[in-house]
Amino acid sequence: MLFQILAHTPVYVWAILAFLVYRGLAALRERDITVRKLFAIPLVMLALSLQDIAVKFGLGAGVLATWGGALVLVALPVWMWGAGRISAGPNPGSLRIAGSRAPLVMMLAVFAARYALSVTLAVQPQVLHEGAFVFAACGVLGLFNGYFVGRLARDLAASRRLCVNGVAAPALRTV
Repeated sequence: MLFQILAHTPVYVWAILAFLVYRGLAALRERDITVRKLFAIPLVMLALSLQDIAVKFGLGAGVLATWGGALVLVALPVWMWGAGRISAGPNPGSLRIAGSRAPLVMMLAVFAARYALSVTLAVQPQVLHEGAFVFAACGVLGLFNGYFVGRLARDLAASRRLCVNGVAAPALRTV
C-alpha cells in the first residue's frame, strides 16, 4: 500500500518537498538577507495551507476560525518570547540571520502533515464529513503557520529596532 501511495503522488508534490528541503538547508547557515526576503517562507507556508484547506474543506467560518485560532495560539508566544536571530548585516539594507535547524524541521513537519492529510482523504474520503477530523486538520495547519507568522513578526520587530537604533540602512525604514 505504501508503494501505491508513493507511486500515485503527483510530481509537483515532490517538487514542493525539494524546494522546502532546499530552503531549510539554506536556513542552517548564517546568511545576509533583505527584509523583503523574510516574508518568503511564511507567505509560501500560509499559501500552501490555505490552498489545502480551501480545496479539501472549503473556507467556511468554522474552518477559518479553527485555523486562525491555532495560528494565533502559536504566533503570539513565538513573537513575544522567541529567541532573537537578527542583527545588522554587513551591507546597507541587509540583515544577518543566524542559522537554525528549526525552519527545516518545521517545513518538513508541515509537508508531512499535509501529505498525511491528503493520503488520509484519498484512502478514507468519508472522514471529510467528520467535524472532529476537519477541525483537527485545520488546527494542526494553523499551529504550524503560527510558528512561521510569529517568527516573521519577531524578525520584523527586531529589524525595526535596528532601524530605530540607527544600525540598519535607511532603506529598511520604508519597509
